[in-house]
Amino acid sequence: MRMLAMALAITSALSAQTPLTYPPTRKADVVDDFFGTKVADPYRWLEDDNSAETKAWVEAQNKVTYGYLEQIPQRTKIRERITKLWDFEKYSAPFKRGKRYFYSYNTGLQNQAVLFVTEDPKAKGRVLLDPNTLSKDGTVALSGISLTEDGRLMAYSVSVAGSDWQTWKVRDVATGKDLSDEIQWSKASGASWRKDGSGFYYSRYEAPKEGGALTGVNNNHMLCFHKLGTPQAEDVLVYQRPDQPEWYLGGSVTDDGRWLVISAGKGTNPESSLFLQDLSKPGSPVESFLDKMDATYGIVDNEGDRFFVSTNQGAPRNRLVAIRKGQTDPAQWTEIIPQAKGKDVLESVSLVGGRFVATWMRDAHSAIEFYDLKGKKTGALALPALGTAGGFGGRREDTETFYTFGSFTYPGTIYRLDLKTGKSDVFRTPKVAFKPADYEVKQVFYPSKDGTKVPMFLVHKKGLKLDGQNPTLLYGYGGFNVPLTPGFSVSRMVWLEMGGVYAMANLRGGGEYGLDWYDAGRKDKKQNVFDDFIAAAEWLIAHKVTSTPKLAINGGSNGGLLVGACLTQRPDLFGAAVPEVGVMDMLRFHKFTLGWGWKSDYGSSETREGFDTLMKYSPLHTIKPGVKYPPTLVTTGDHDDRVVPAHSHKFTATLQSAQGGPAPILTRIETSAGHGAGKPTAKAIAERADVLAFLVKNLGMKP
Repeated sequence: MRMLAMALAITSALSAQTPLTYPPTRKADVVDDFFGTKVADPYRWLEDDNSAETKAWVEAQNKVTYGYLEQIPQRTKIRERITKLWDFEKYSAPFKRGKRYFYSYNTGLQNQAVLFVTEDPKAKGRVLLDPNTLSKDGTVALSGISLTEDGRLMAYSVSVAGSDWQTWKVRDVATGKDLSDEIQWSKASGASWRKDGSGFYYSRYEAPKEGGALTGVNNNHMLCFHKLGTPQAEDVLVYQRPDQPEWYLGGSVTDDGRWLVISAGKGTNPESSLFLQDLSKPGSPVESFLDKMDATYGIVDNEGDRFFVSTNQGAPRNRLVAIRKGQTDPAQWTEIIPQAKGKDVLESVSLVGGRFVATWMRDAHSAIEFYDLKGKKTGALALPALGTAGGFGGRREDTETFYTFGSFTYPGTIYRLDLKTGKSDVFRTPKVAFKPADYEVKQVFYPSKDGTKVPMFLVHKKGLKLDGQNPTLLYGYGGFNVPLTPGFSVSRMVWLEMGGVYAMANLRGGGEYGLDWYDAGRKDKKQNVFDDFIAAAEWLIAHKVTSTPKLAINGGSNGGLLVGACLTQRPDLFGAAVPEVGVMDMLRFHKFTLGWGWKSDYGSSETREGFDTLMKYSPLHTIKPGVKYPPTLVTTGDHDDRVVPAHSHKFTATLQSAQGGPAPILTRIETSAGHGAGKPTAKAIAERADVLAFLVKNLGMKP
C-alpha cells in the first residue's frame, strides 16, 4: 500500500503546479531524552539505507525531483555547455621515482583519469593503469598510489561507488601486470614502501559486520606491514592503541629508509603525536618521539636522527623547526623558518633540490618562498595571478620539481621549476573554450556580526552593474581548519557565462589565518561561522551586488551543514539554497562510520554542554513548521559512508513537512556515488547541470 501511495503522490507532483506534492514519509514514534529534554526523531527509519522502505523513499523522491528538473527549459543547454567546456585535456603534475615519471591524464570527458608512466616527462609514455576499464559506469576510482624507491613496483588502491573503503593491489610497472597481493578494508590510509621494496605499510579497520559497511562505526585503526607476495592474513600488526580507539594511525618511511614515522591523531583534532621505529635495526620497538598530542606535527625530512618538523607548537600560524630524537622540550629545538610576523600561514614545506620550498597562505591565496637548510631566505617565486599553487614534491637530490597554479579564471596550469637556475617555465597549459579576459576577480573584506573582518572573493563578468539584480551564488565551508582558496571550476564558469556572480567567503572555522581563526569557529563558537556567512549575504545585498530573490547559498559536507543552519536561521534572506552531502543531524552524527571524529569541531550530544550547543543550530532540529523556506535542493549519494545519506534524507523529509510556502523542497540522491571523491565525469556533469538549472529557475535567471 505504501508503494501505491508513493506512486500516486509522484503522479500528483509531476502534474501539479507549485506547491509540489511530495511522497509521503512515514512518521514513527521515536523520542530520545537528552539530559531531560525530549527530542523526537520521527524519521529515524531512514537511517537504514538497506531497508526496502528507505530504497522506495529514495526512488520516489528522485522521481519527483527529476520530474521537476526536466521541466526547466534551460537544463539541456546548461548540461551541453558544461560538457563542452569540460572537454579539454587534463594533466596532473608529474613526479619521479627511479628513472620514471608518473602522471595522470584525462582526454576530456573520460569518467576517470588514466595513470601514465614515461621516462621523458615531455613524452606521453604509456598507460600504467586505466580505472575506466574496471567498471562499465566509471564508478571504480583510483584512490591512492605509492611507488617503490626505484619506481619498479606500484601499490595502488581503488574505491567503489564513492565509498571511503579502499582495496590495495600491487602492479609491476614494467609489465603493467598485477601481482597476487590484495589488501581489503583499508580506510583513511596511504601506503609507504620500505626502501628495499620488500613490502609496504598501510592502515585498516576490522572488517565490518554484515550489512554495516556503509554505516557501521569504524574504531581501532591499525597500522600494518604487508610483505610482498604474502596473503593479507599474514600481515604484521605494527602499531595499534586499544586504549585510544578513536585514533587515526598512519605510517610513512623516511626518504633515507631508516625510520618508520607513525602519526597519530584523534578524529579530526588538529593536534597529533609522532612515534618512531628504527628500520635499520630489525625488531626495533616503536618509540615515542613527540607524543603529547599538544600541537600539529609533520615531518618534512630528516638528517639521521635530526628531523625537520612543521608544527604549530608555539606558533598558531605554523613554523619549521629541527628536532633531534629525544628532544621533547621545545627549548631544545632549532627554529628554521619562524612564524610570519603578519597574518600569513605557513601552509606547507618540502625539501627538494637541497632547499626548502615554503608555501605561504596570504589572505587565502598562495605565495612561494625558498630557504636554505639553515633557514635563510634565498628567493621567492613569482606567481601569475592571485590564486593557488601546489606541488613542489621530490627528493633532495632532484634538480627539478613541478607545481600547479590555478585561480577562478585561470585553469590549472603545470609549471616546471629548474632548481639549479630558479627558472620556472610553463610545462602544460590546459585549453579551455572560454575567455578569462572577460571576467574579473577581486577580494573584499566585510565585517561579521561581532566586527571581525572576513575576506570574500567575488568573480563576475567585467562591467557588472550594481543594481541588486545580479543572480549570485554564495559559497562557504568554515570548518576543520580547511582553507578555501581560488581554484578553477568548469560549472562555475558556466554560471559566470550566464551572468551569475560567484562569491566565496573565507569563514572562521577554516584555516585561512591559522589556529586562532579555526578555534574561533568550532564547538561552542560554531555560531560565528553562520554569522560570518549571513554577514556575507547581507554585505552583498547592501552593496547592491544582488538582492534576496537573486541570492543562492551553497556548500558541501561541513559546508552543507553551513547552508542548512543558515537556511533555518534566516529563511528570509535567501532566494535559494543547495546544501550538498551535509551534516544535518547534529545530535547523532557520531553514531555512523567515522562521524565520531568530528567531535573536535562540533562537540557531542553525549555531554550536556555539547547538547545545549548543538541543539541551537542543528539544521534538522531548527526547522519550524509553517515557515516559508526558500527553494531548496538537497543533494547526497547513496554510497556516502562519510556523511551518511540519512542526514540529508531526514532533513529533506522534515523540511518538506514543515514548508509553509510554495517554494520547492527537493532532494537529488545520486546512485552508486559517495561523498564526492572519485565521482565519474558523467555523474559530475549531470549533477552540476541540475544544480545550475535549479538555480536558473528559482532565481529567475534568463541566460
